[in-house]
Amino acid sequence: MRVSSGSVFDTNVAMLNQQQSTLLHTNQQVASGRRMLTPADDPSASANALQVSQAEGTNAQFTTNRNAVKSSTGMAEAVLQSVSTLLTDAKTMAVQAGNGTLSPADRQSVAGELQGRLDQLIALANSTDGTGNYLFSGFQGKTIPFVNTSLGVQYMADDGQRMIQVSSSRQMAASDSGADIFMRVKNGNGIFVTEASASNTGAASIGQGSVTNATQLTGSSYELTFTGPTTYTVTETTQNGEVLPPVPVAPEAPYEYVSGEAFTLPGMQLSIIGTPDPGDTFTVSPSTNEGLFKTLSDLIAALNTTNPAGTAATGAQLSSSLSKAMSGLDRGLDNVLTARASLGARLNELDSLQATGEDLGLQYKQTLSTLQDLDYNKAISDLNRQTTSLTAAQKSFKQIAELSMFNYM
Repeated sequence: MRVSSGSVFDTNVAMLNQQQSTLLHTNQQVASGRRMLTPADDPSASANALQVSQAEGTNAQFTTNRNAVKSSTGMAEAVLQSVSTLLTDAKTMAVQAGNGTLSPADRQSVAGELQGRLDQLIALANSTDGTGNYLFSGFQGKTIPFVNTSLGVQYMADDGQRMIQVSSSRQMAASDSGADIFMRVKNGNGIFVTEASASNTGAASIGQGSVTNATQLTGSSYELTFTGPTTYTVTETTQNGEVLPPVPVAPEAPYEYVSGEAFTLPGMQLSIIGTPDPGDTFTVSPSTNEGLFKTLSDLIAALNTTNPAGTAATGAQLSSSLSKAMSGLDRGLDNVLTARASLGARLNELDSLQATGEDLGLQYKQTLSTLQDLDYNKAISDLNRQTTSLTAAQKSFKQIAELSMFNYM
């Protein structure tokens, strides 16, 4: 059979082109470090690599989300730590203000310092996360949560929490409701609150009292009215506003008063210290929510107020106000510490999720490396072999191309 010169040339050129293409592909693999340059190189591995890459991208986004939540949560915890310090300082000042040797001017000086603490508390409660979102504004990240108005400090945001997906099955709050932390603080001792009437003229003050039997608490309010230096009556007002006859707290009525001696109401124990005047009244009512800002404002007002009835009345009124403020600050501090504990738990969970995410990211990278990365030893060996083969083929073709009968004529 005769083989034409054209067929020989075409066959050799095709072979050389194929070897050059193979050599170029191997060169590109070595240059990129990738075994698969196109899905056609390994369709099955390419599909698996795409799935793993998507999972790795999702995990990277979760990492970004966790970092964002961790940043805002860390800032909120730092703010509340400052609030805790501020409230502790305020309690110390309240104790200092109760020193009987202080003059009205001295108490007003303490009130001035407390006013600075109040302004600082408002600023802390309006802290942002560094990106313009308020830490304690619920859903409304761009709404300033606390505004000082003529009616006192008002909460202008909502009770929501901005949630961010931090893992495939977990969402975490990136904000908190300022109302829960700063406004919903039970006044008094947390169960009931005692107050002395601002119109009292005597030198008696009432303590915050304690709960003796929670099952006996009725939710009613009580008013103690002194009818003489040692006698008083008790009037109960139920939750629905019904005024009942005096509640017996002693075998006989009117009840005999002894300064500092404990007396009882249903489920409660209280004491009044000092000498009251006839007509002086004291109230005991269930605790309600009171903002930390109001607690400090009331304390400042009490330190700046003098009772026109005289020094004794002023001292008694101040003693009752200080007792109420100290209890309110204690409850507020408990509220803040509870919030800090919640933030700390979030930070611990974020650290755990972050460690898990880092492990997953490493596993995804290892899997992708197995699927995509090049075995350099094999690739370089193939490159040398292919280069040698191409060189030999080119030399062989050159010699074949020179075979012609005209060379021998």
